[in-house]
Amino acid sequence: MWKSYFKWLLPLAGVAVVGVAGLFYWLPGTENNTQTVASDSKAIAMTTVWDKETEPSYSGVKEVTVYRSPSCGCCGEWVKHMQKHGFKIIDNKTEDMEAIKQKHNVPQQLASCHTAIIDGYVMEGHISADDIKRFLASKPKQIGLAVPGMSLGTPGMEAGSRKQPFTVASFNKDGEVQVFKEYQSY
Repeated sequence: MWKSYFKWLLPLAGVAVVGVAGLFYWLPGTENNTQTVASDSKAIAMTTVWDKETEPSYSGVKEVTVYRSPSCGCCGEWVKHMQKHGFKIIDNKTEDMEAIKQKHNVPQQLASCHTAIIDGYVMEGHISADDIKRFLASKPKQIGLAVPGMSLGTPGMEAGSRKQPFTVASFNKDGEVQVFKEYQSY
């Protein structure tokens, strides 16, 4: 009974269930065969657009202090993304993320799962390294960038070919928000 249910439901949801060593994993994005699963305990192979550096000329500050929950895996993937793009990460795991966001004036509507500080600017959520480089190079009056929530397809939230449109917002110390960049499809 369950097999027929999953066979009908999963293509609609765009996921697949794969049994590995007696455990089942939901794999978003498998509807287009963009992810592959090796046998037994081997890793899921994924490719991403975020590995391609488009802002290689950035020569500013590269040290980033990241605050994240110890249990958040996607934050760890975002840290790896930043490291691939030449940033040095100071990784602070904390259970009190709300206090960090308040301390750095992150508007509540822009909150995500991790907060990073670079050269005095606040970077909230799954922002691409290239967007951060572009923002920092412009020496803006805003205090930071944010990708609110946890949109599929953003750096650290890769899900094969599944990508949600998302906006990178900039914000000032008064909480005023502007669009920095929009991603409809990429």
